[in-house]
Amino acid sequence: MYRKLYNKNSIINTVEKDLKKKAIPVIDIGDSIKMSIMIQEGNKQRIQTVEGVIISKHKSQLSTTITVRKTLQNIGVERVYLIYSPLIKSIKVMRKAKVRRAKLYYLRSRSGKATRLKTKFN
Repeated sequence: MYRKLYNKNSIINTVEKDLKKKAIPVIDIGDSIKMSIMIQEGNKQRIQTVEGVIISKHKSQLSTTITVRKTLQNIGVERVYLIYSPLIKSIKVMRKAKVRRAKLYYLRSRSGKATRLKTKFN
């Protein structure tokens, strides 16, 4: 008659632990990164590289996302990526920056040399 109740959070944590990727580098706000992403076009698959600056990060275990901003032909482009997605093949940190904020949304209103961030050397 008495059913054993399972803690829902412990079940979710065990499932997420198996699905998490192990080879993800430490990425912070302000880092310039290069990601390789699997793109499906019809029935063909190819790998596309994406470069940009991380302007925000939302930590939520398996649902951790980053917002990457880059400028293409003087137009700012932002995209949100799920870090633990199986479509992301690799993430490489190109340059680390010294920032004092958790979100770099102020870069949206800047252009040209004003978008440069100070490089962190250690």
